[in-house]
Amino acid sequence: MHPAFPIARIPAVQTGLDASWRRCQHDYGLDPSAPTLPDVLSGAELRQACQRAGRILYSAGPELERLYAALAPVSYTVMLSDMDGVVLTHQAGPAIRRGCRRWHFWPGAVWAERHAGTNGIGTCLAEQRSISVHRNQHWRSGLHGLAGVATPVYDAYGRMAGALNASSFHPTPDGALGVLIASALLQSARQIELNCFMDQYRGHAIMLLGDTAGASVPLVALDRDRHIVGATHAARIQMGLSPTDDINVCLLDDTATPAPDAPLREA
Repeated sequence: MHPAFPIARIPAVQTGLDASWRRCQHDYGLDPSAPTLPDVLSGAELRQACQRAGRILYSAGPELERLYAALAPVSYTVMLSDMDGVVLTHQAGPAIRRGCRRWHFWPGAVWAERHAGTNGIGTCLAEQRSISVHRNQHWRSGLHGLAGVATPVYDAYGRMAGALNASSFHPTPDGALGVLIASALLQSARQIELNCFMDQYRGHAIMLLGDTAGASVPLVALDRDRHIVGATHAARIQMGLSPTDDINVCLLDDTATPAPDAPLREA
């Protein structure tokens, strides 16, 4: 364990990142002053990671382009990682491309918290929730000039598949953009999940179970006998199911009719 300064005095305490800093100090033994950037996979290793990602990577493409178009004016790059913290793909304009390479905001970079310390992608994956890490909230002092916001991305089976991230290497000092960027990321994460779910269950009826609050939309796919054959992360939570639970045995009440805010339609 690295003898870092007391956790109670860190800038992460007031932002909900203290658990991450504790992991960095006690579990990973990371030196906060070590001048290290995330490792970068070889081309072959990155191709394998992209192949493992499969449908989620394909479904994310158009949404990453749309999200980057919205964030480009504030010089943020957009990245999608897998569950190992490996950046699978990114969007960055010519003006910031060199900086993105310098700071490893680039495909193949491994931003897992265990190696990179507290950061948007890695801590989002570790805690499976939306995260914002601004400047000196990063564990490693060498990353104190960065800002990152990340939110979970879920696949068609309700499993967390990675993190959607927006990062900058020259953020505003006060982090005022963080809330707006987090909102944009949530919308994009929902759209990626929706694209993935609709593609997986093409030809099935799709029902919305209720309001959307987080990064997942509560959707179920039904066969012709009204058996539930697919459910998103949010829908599984509503039904008390985990991503590994078999949902083919679940049935909707045959007497029920979709509510106005829960339309039943063909995918």
